[in-house]
Amino acid sequence: MSRAKTHVPTAEPPSEPAVVEVWGLPLAFLTLEQTLDAVDELIAAGRPTYFITANLFYAMLTDQHKDLDAINRGAAFVLADGMPLVWASRYKGGPLPERVAGSDLIFRISERAAGRGHRLFLLGGAPGVGEIAAEVLRERYPGIAIVGVEAPEIGKSPEEEEALIGRIRAARPDILFAALGQPKGERWIAANREALGVPVSVQVGASIDFVAGRLRRAPRWMQKTGLEWVFRMAQEPRRLAPRYARTILFLSRMLGRDVTGRGR
Repeated sequence: MSRAKTHVPTAEPPSEPAVVEVWGLPLAFLTLEQTLDAVDELIAAGRPTYFITANLFYAMLTDQHKDLDAINRGAAFVLADGMPLVWASRYKGGPLPERVAGSDLIFRISERAAGRGHRLFLLGGAPGVGEIAAEVLRERYPGIAIVGVEAPEIGKSPEEEEALIGRIRAARPDILFAALGQPKGERWIAANREALGVPVSVQVGASIDFVAGRLRRAPRWMQKTGLEWVFRMAQEPRRLAPRYARTILFLSRMLGRDVTGRGR
């Protein structure tokens, strides 16, 4: 195992990317490749930060839970992980260059990490899924340093949570991939950012399940046309059908509000 390293700030924080406001989210004008560069810059700066991958469901949560606004604006950047957000940006002040999906990003960040010696920690998901995902990443990207894999029950007790944070901090990851659910993951990362001391943390949702092969990604044409949710719901109908019903209602309300506002 490679030796742990101490994160000492070595540079000024990277400049914040330009954003467009879409339904309460400050979405960054970043492509996938630019996001990878931004992550590298955050690691080089060495300060504990986080970023957010926001889909339409997360936009709805932000609308419902006002504490998320401060969390979003405290992030290094917020990415549009949903085609409806990209489409809405076209009449909100400037079109975003593309959707940046967390389920793509986890592979690309891991690929770079293997080449540049960045250390990864996988947190959350169902028991055993993280270990499978770690093995997949090790096979796919030889030399990658995965310094920790845990699937804890967050919030079980203050003592256990403190111990978990201590283990993550002791492992000295450069990047923490968390799969704790929305918005629990975003809240937990924001609340514990300084204690964790990790240069880059991000809640990645089902991405660890995709890496492990527990879930399959939709065909590329469905991803590009905004229909990936149909494919996802077919895999987990009982869990996702109620969520998507609420999300569709939220989308209808936001579009109606936009049309009324523009009319005025």
